[in-house]
Amino acid sequence: MTVSKEPPSSQFAFVLLAAKRARQLMAGAPMLLAHTRAHKPTRIAVDELQHELLEYDLPETPNSAENKEERRRSE
Repeated sequence: MTVSKEPPSSQFAFVLLAAKRARQLMAGAPMLLAHTRAHKPTRIAVDELQHELLEYDLPETPNSAENKEERRRSE
């Protein structure tokens, strides 16, 4: 796994991370931004991601060609 602070390049991963952080904020986690105009947890989470304040792990995805080969072998 890779630990990163910069926003993910994948929009899908960005949305998943923002949603997870928004749930943390709604559960009472403190904001990492000192000043923000946002009041909603989802917007605060997006701002935190864009300002590179969150650390997260993204699992490494195996090569799709290797996956196809493994599936062929198991059949």
